[in-house]
Amino acid sequence: MAHRLAELFRYRDLVRNLVVSELKARYKNSVLGFVWSLLNPLGMMVVFTLVFGVLWPNNQIEKYPLFLLCGLLPWNYFSASVVSSMNSIVGNGSLIKKVYFPREVLPIATVLAQLANFLLAFIVLFAVLLIFRSNLSPWLWLLPVIILIQTAFALGIALILSTLNVFYRDTAIVMEVLMLAWFFLTPIFYSIKQLPTHYAFLGMNLDVHRIAYIVNPMASFVNMYRDMLYYGYRTDPDFFFRTAATAVVILAFGYWFFIRYSSRFGEEV
Repeated sequence: MAHRLAELFRYRDLVRNLVVSELKARYKNSVLGFVWSLLNPLGMMVVFTLVFGVLWPNNQIEKYPLFLLCGLLPWNYFSASVVSSMNSIVGNGSLIKKVYFPREVLPIATVLAQLANFLLAFIVLFAVLLIFRSNLSPWLWLLPVIILIQTAFALGIALILSTLNVFYRDTAIVMEVLMLAWFFLTPIFYSIKQLPTHYAFLGMNLDVHRIAYIVNPMASFVNMYRDMLYYGYRTDPDFFFRTAATAVVILAFGYWFFIRYSSRFGEEV
């Protein structure tokens, strides 16, 4: 793995060029160009605010548009990274068969392109923060670290799923359903505090809040973003390091899994 990491570093220019190429292809022949990265989360915020703020009002959450956007942007980044990276190997089959390069640069470039869109969307987020006069956390300087940790987690998932999709082409179909379920199980348009604290199951008294954070890493990421941008808190250090450790483990496993089967990609695609 150390040899592959060193080789990947030598191909860093290729990664950069692929990211730029993907961004250009996304906005090619588009009238508004990168402005869509701003309008997309803003439009989704308006829709969810209309549904859960007007038609089905949630009076337990103050400044609901801000609350929603702080959870929606990280989810959009993660979802777009996972969905777009699944086809990164299969969609470049002709390139893989003709030219040698570290195959991992393809899902890495895809995730980094989504990271660029995510950072652009922060223009909308900080505008909303100013409008609603949010209480920003004095620990806001940790925000880039949280983004880096989430990128590591998204990249680990991307490496795993892009590998599976080479051998099992129905991976993308299965993930459409799983991503929808994952979205509703992540506290994006609702607060995790609205979930029952305890739930009786098969004679066991389960702590729903704790299980939601343990089973669903995206719930932890959304919580950290809201601590920094919505509540103005400092994220609990134990909570922060547990989430970071989970992301590193997922990334390490995903990279190992990808390397193990990457030699067979040319035969399968």
